[in-house]
Amino acid sequence: MFVTGLVLAAGGSRRLGRPKQLLPYRGATLLDATLAVARACRFHQLLVTVPGSAEAIEALVDLRGCTVVHCPDAGSGCSASVRAALPLVDPLSAGIVLLLGDQPGVRPWTVRDLIARGAMENIGLCRYEDGFGHPLWLGRNAFDELAQLQGDKAVWKLFDSDDVDAFAVPIEERVPLDVDTWDGYRALLDQDRDVS
Repeated sequence: MFVTGLVLAAGGSRRLGRPKQLLPYRGATLLDATLAVARACRFHQLLVTVPGSAEAIEALVDLRGCTVVHCPDAGSGCSASVRAALPLVDPLSAGIVLLLGDQPGVRPWTVRDLIARGAMENIGLCRYEDGFGHPLWLGRNAFDELAQLQGDKAVWKLFDSDDVDAFAVPIEERVPLDVDTWDGYRALLDQDRDVS
């Protein structure tokens, strides 16, 4: 099954005050680490959204193998990134696996389990030990609705709809950390130190 990976990395990092995509992490950047996970998933197509003016990201992050999608109105929320990427999704793609650019702890086998269920159903998410989270599966039948969404966290509205049957893949781990604040970044670094 042809699958597109979509890494959302166009956020403005307002709470951090500097681009979180470029935070030092594992000898490179936070976005490099997330893209390494995405590459390990062996998507047929890999898209990554970046802010409209992303010269520093494009200069410092290894974007080989990715189609870069510029999102000038990224400040209006994640839905703007999804809308910007949808026209570039390969026509052969059965769906999108949506990954967060600041969440490098997602496991490739989690993505494989999500895709396996996505082959039979239209939208899905991961049910971790401590709650629901990314990555998300968005089948092609959801693309028209995705194109109409507005605002931040708008994709989650699909899962709240009474008209939609969504599946949940059980994951025997906690929701992978993402970085929205300096505390979140420190927690990610501490987690790495604890593992090594």
